[in-house]
Amino acid sequence: MAESKIKCSVGITAYNEEANIGRLLQAVLDQRLYEVEISEIIVVASGCVDRTEEIVREYIARDSRIRLYVQEQREGKTSAINLFLAHAQEAVCVLESGDTLPGEDTLDQLVRPFRDPAVGMTGAHKVAVNTPDHVVGLLSHLRLRMEHRLCLDIPRLGELIAFRKVFDQLPQDVAMDEAFVEALVIRRGMQVRYASDAVVYNMGPETVSDFVKQRRRNFAGHLHLKDKYGYKVSSLENVHVLRIALEEVWAAVRLVWTLVILAVLEIYCRSLGYWDYRVKKRNHVVWDMAWTTKNPGSAVQQPDRSVEAGQRVER
Repeated sequence: MAESKIKCSVGITAYNEEANIGRLLQAVLDQRLYEVEISEIIVVASGCVDRTEEIVREYIARDSRIRLYVQEQREGKTSAINLFLAHAQEAVCVLESGDTLPGEDTLDQLVRPFRDPAVGMTGAHKVAVNTPDHVVGLLSHLRLRMEHRLCLDIPRLGELIAFRKVFDQLPQDVAMDEAFVEALVIRRGMQVRYASDAVVYNMGPETVSDFVKQRRRNFAGHLHLKDKYGYKVSSLENVHVLRIALEEVWAAVRLVWTLVILAVLEIYCRSLGYWDYRVKKRNHVVWDMAWTTKNPGSAVQQPDRSVEAGQRVER
């Protein structure tokens, strides 16, 4: 007998997201779901002055699972989450920011772990969509790569999370909502898991001022959570973060050193080639063999020839 699917409520918080909300809703509707069922999609639009609400209503006409709740004034993300929680019907809730996009099977990967009753919260693997051809875009990629490595050891979840609805609301003074959910789940004796295969695409800051603004408010929010509620997120584990940062630095140093060696060798080889062709008039029609290139079996496992020859192999 096949197991029943895990039902979930999806909540989307949005503030002036006309550029992305349609793509996000379509991505949620198009999810490849194997063990998960999306019962409802609740959009909370807070103080929007663009076409966000209009676009959501267009999608409501296409799919009855979508509902829209409007806050006339922008009251903060925590207030929007509490409105979602007040209307969510399922025991497992998915919460996604309106400026992100999930991968094609992200929600299935994110919610599937809840078959284990010990799991209370999961978080997605954030991937930057910024073009890393300028400093700030590169910083976004580097920061999320380091965060991914940190989450593999100590989960620090955000942007797209799923959790059991074991609480009715969040305190209004909490800015880092995902971290507070994490704290509530852990205090109830449940596990927090990082769903590394559940990818969510996120646009990072494009300017230095926006990068500073975002990181500044995040750090202040984490400090408030630590001081008032006694919960310390993994990114405040400075020794762990420093180790990951040093490994990234060492990788960069090795890359630079390897490029230097490559450049020196290439110059040397070209000099020899010039000497052969211009001075010694040698054209290498019959060349000296580079014998180490003739043994791919050392790197690639070869097939069992006895099987190919029709011989029986006893294990």
